[in-house]
Order: sequence, then C-alpha cells, then structure tokens
Amino acid sequence: MKYIVCVKQVPDTSGKVAVKEDGTMDRSKMATIINPDDLNAVEAALTLKDKNPEAKVIVVSMGPPPAAKMMHELLAMGADEAVLVSGREFGGSDTFATSQILAGAIAHIGLEQDDIVFCGRQAIDGDTAQVGPQIAEKLDLPQVSYAADIEQEAGKLKVKRILEDGYMVIEAPTPCLITCIKELNQPRYMTVKGILEFDQKPYTVFDFETLKDEPLIELDTIGLKGSPTNVYKSFSPPVKGAGITVEPTAEGIGSMVSTLAAKHII
Repeated sequence: MKYIVCVKQVPDTSGKVAVKEDGTMDRSKMATIINPDDLNAVEAALTLKDKNPEAKVIVVSMGPPPAAKMMHELLAMGADEAVLVSGREFGGSDTFATSQILAGAIAHIGLEQDDIVFCGRQAIDGDTAQVGPQIAEKLDLPQVSYAADIEQEAGKLKVKRILEDGYMVIEAPTPCLITCIKELNQPRYMTVKGILEFDQKPYTVFDFETLKDEPLIELDTIGLKGSPTNVYKSFSPPVKGAGITVEPTAEGIGSMVSTLAAKHII
C-alpha cells in the first residue's frame, strides 16, 4: 500500500518576487516554502500511515535541484521516500504539462489497488487548482477534491468534501486521487529523530531520460515552449506606502477626519 503525495516548492509570498524577461518567475532569487495545501496533503498521508504502519508514504515533486531541501524536510516529517522530477526539459511547464509529467512519474513508480494519490487543493503561486484533477484524469483515477475529512476502509475511502454552502460525503474506490484543504488537519513538525535519519531514506531523481518514454507524457507539450498556456505579463507588485496609525482619541479621530476630507474621501 502506497500513499503518493504531490508537493510543490513555491515562492514565499511574504518576500520579494523576482520575474525573468520571459515572464516566468526567477525562483533562484526568491525565498521558497513548501506549498501550504501540500503540507495538509502530506499530513493526510502520514495520518493514514499511522493507522496502517505497513503503508509507505512517497512524496513526489517537480522542480529544480535545490528543491532537494524541501524533500529532506518532508522525509524528516515522516515520509518514507522522496522522488524529485527534475530536468531542464520540464522547466516552465504550465498546469497541462506539469500534470502529465507528474502523472508519468506516478505511473513510473507504479499504482496498485490500495494506493492513494494526494495533492494540495492548489499552489499559492498559480492558484489554479488544476494540477491535481488533471493528474487524476491522465491516470484514469476517481477523484475527490476539497477534502476536509478522510476515512479509509477496505478498498475505498469515505471523504467529506467541502462546498460553498455545505458539504457532501463521497465514497471512492481505490486507487484514487484526493485534493486536500487546510481545514483537513494541522501538519506535523519535523522530529529530531526524523532530522537525524532522513538521509537514510530513499531519495531518487527522475530526469528527462527516466521519463521520456512514459506513454502519459507528450514530449511536444511539456516545458515552456510546449505548454499551451502562455503568460501574457508578469511583474512585481508595487510597494505600498506606509500606513498611518491614529490614536483612538478625540484629537486623533479629528485628524483622521480632516485628512480624509482633504483627500475628498468623505
């Protein structure tokens, strides 16, 4: 039994955003974090593993070689194996290209009857929520998105799926794919034992040569040139001016009213 979790290294939105001339983000010049929703997906897999110790948690990510640091953190959290899909040929891929590359990587790892694929709801750098469902379509898997509770039974999952005006409970046979939201759980921290032992766990890199013959990957629709979605323009957001603190006194409120009146806001 395997729990395969797709994770992504994303820019830290609290820091500076760097953009290349071709409109793509220059990730080498930005601080990065593990995508928050993906951490909930990792925790979901680890929680099920706690109940099924014979299961194996495998984290899979597509990114440049420096993403290895993120993978080490996930191994220290409790994942059993890590697979980094990395190659220049994959760089600049949009969601369509990324999903088929990750689907190819998962197919290369192998899916069995009781396996589950987990993804975060969406990545904070793109906010499309497309990659997880597209992976499911390419692997021909049943999928349930926006999972806020997961129970595993023999040969199936019972998932509480959040809607805008409520929720629904869905049963899905395994293997299947689940996308996770932050309400699902609270991700655990790395442990001291995990930090000391992560380098003893399997860490594999799937490069272009490893995956180029996977049937799910169309070589003319991957990478920046092959991606059907083109970014029209990317730019760093303008820096906002500093705010003004107003004391909750008659004098402070009067000053605020005068300022707003001078700007014709009131």
